[in-house]
Amino acid sequence: MELPAPRAYVDVHILQTVPPANLNRDDQGNPKEAFFGGVRRSRVSSQAWKRATRLHFTEHREPDQDQATRTRRVAAALAGRIGDTTGLDDEGAARLATALLAPLKIRAGKKEGDTAYLFFYGHRQLDAVAALVRDRAAELVGLGDKALAAEMEKLPIQEVFTSGHPLDVALFGRMVADIPALRVDAAVQVAHALSTHAVELEFDYFTAVDDEARKGQETGAGMIGTIGFNSATLYRYASVGLHQLRHNLDTDEDAIKGVQSFVTSFARSVPSGYGNSFAHRTLPSLVAVVVRSDQPVNLVSAFEEPIAPGSGIAAESARQLAKEHTKALKQWGDTPDHTAVCHAFDESSDTGSVIREAFGDAVTFPRLLTGLGEHLSSLVAPSVPAAR
Repeated sequence: MELPAPRAYVDVHILQTVPPANLNRDDQGNPKEAFFGGVRRSRVSSQAWKRATRLHFTEHREPDQDQATRTRRVAAALAGRIGDTTGLDDEGAARLATALLAPLKIRAGKKEGDTAYLFFYGHRQLDAVAALVRDRAAELVGLGDKALAAEMEKLPIQEVFTSGHPLDVALFGRMVADIPALRVDAAVQVAHALSTHAVELEFDYFTAVDDEARKGQETGAGMIGTIGFNSATLYRYASVGLHQLRHNLDTDEDAIKGVQSFVTSFARSVPSGYGNSFAHRTLPSLVAVVVRSDQPVNLVSAFEEPIAPGSGIAAESARQLAKEHTKALKQWGDTPDHTAVCHAFDESSDTGSVIREAFGDAVTFPRLLTGLGEHLSSLVAPSVPAAR
């Protein structure tokens, strides 16, 4: 597979402080953790934050943009579209849907109608597959099994699923282990979010009152339980390969808009675990973007020695992140193509000075996005207008 030149990696570094919360639970129902630098840290998996980012896309995308779905029930979804557009009954629509997907050789799941794995597709792609049989539905559903299978083999079903990808699929990719032709290489890498400091798991012992108990003069709680939680300043990192995104999408302008959409949704999204119990949604204290032509660079080594408790874990984390970036540039002698930062710290403070030395003057988040779009446009084609 040949990727378009030039190579450009958009590294996104974020510091975000989260109050007591349980964003992403483990098999015991407690917040996920990891050992790093010899101490226990709060951790949020990359899968959890990628899903939160995708949901933010869905909530905020423009009306004309394509939606995507990841599901085992692609056959049922296709049958619904066939039924809506042809007037076939449920049995006939389901038979045609199964026959349409059969040439792809997607393995069946344990439940009837399910696939063996989650299949990621765009709504317009599924509409296009349904349209392949729209005008012949009544004729096709009347054929025997062998004749129907032979007709389905003639249709360009695989071609529909391998072109015209929505942004979600182009960014996060599609993995179909036993059908390489349907695979879409992801343009985004997302690291597990990690606290910059040591954390201790805590438990909230809660009671719930039975509102009707007073009438019977009963005492005691209606329900008791515990929820594990912690609080943390998280270092979050992701990298977008612009060259891979250009390969996955139709135009350079779509790719540049896609990078801006990803940075926006990655920065503004938060996993929703126990959201009603903890109301943990915050905005990042710092967002820095660094465009490089050599390789993605995760700066988590800034926190290999955990930030000590004291005044301002977030501020000290920002200073350490900025120093690590500056040190890496001096050590390896490579200069990024573009750097920009948005942060909430006092620009006249020591923290502001260290951040400025590493990433440049602070800008607003909208200005960060605009500057990033202008730089990427200049990389791929000077004639492409900067996406906003």
